[in-house]
Amino acid sequence: MDYVIIDQPDRTAFYVAAIAICASAAIVATARGRRRGVYVLKPLTTLLILLLAWYHSPLLPVPVTLVIAGLVFSLAGDVFLMLPNDRFVAGLVAFLIAHLLYIGAFTDGWAVPRATGWVIVPFLVYAAVLLWILLPHVPRALKAAVIVYAAALLVMAWQAAERGAAGLSSGVLAALGGVLFVISDSALALDRFRRPFPGAQPLVLATYWAAQTLIALSIGGGITYRRL
Repeated sequence: MDYVIIDQPDRTAFYVAAIAICASAAIVATARGRRRGVYVLKPLTTLLILLLAWYHSPLLPVPVTLVIAGLVFSLAGDVFLMLPNDRFVAGLVAFLIAHLLYIGAFTDGWAVPRATGWVIVPFLVYAAVLLWILLPHVPRALKAAVIVYAAALLVMAWQAAERGAAGLSSGVLAALGGVLFVISDSALALDRFRRPFPGAQPLVLATYWAAQTLIALSIGGGITYRRL
């Protein structure tokens, strides 16, 4: 089946604005302890990012499908982490799968030249420092899970950075998204396991949704197709 490109208005700004408004409202609801608002706005924000990703590439080639699947698991992780009962492990598993899917998209989906080996160095250093700070405070039963998750997170960010270092505009968006994801999850882990700190929740949520939005924006060009 052949396809032709058809013109359509660019609705990217609309989606990004809707995501920003919904994310801001979710952060405010979280800060004020409005649980009903959190239950609605938190998953809705991630769902809007998922719709943005689909809008950018409606034919769903393999890398886009992987990113959208990653957003679906991220949505599941959002739900697990906001439930009143502690579902931290379930949330960790959901986000681990999301990172593995993003790694698949960034490594196999686009044929781009790999940058030199220096790109991985800051991620290795950061992972070593973070785990050195964090692991003494992590319960023994969770240490292995945290190490595996941290490895997947850093590999995802590294592969996103490889795309940015290759000089692609979409790669720059992916690289920024990967770095923001690392910041978000690092803040979440430090606040949960080491010591709670003021402003942790707004920082975690703002960087998380910014990361997901940038990853969604990195996977397509807002093109609509029609079957011949």
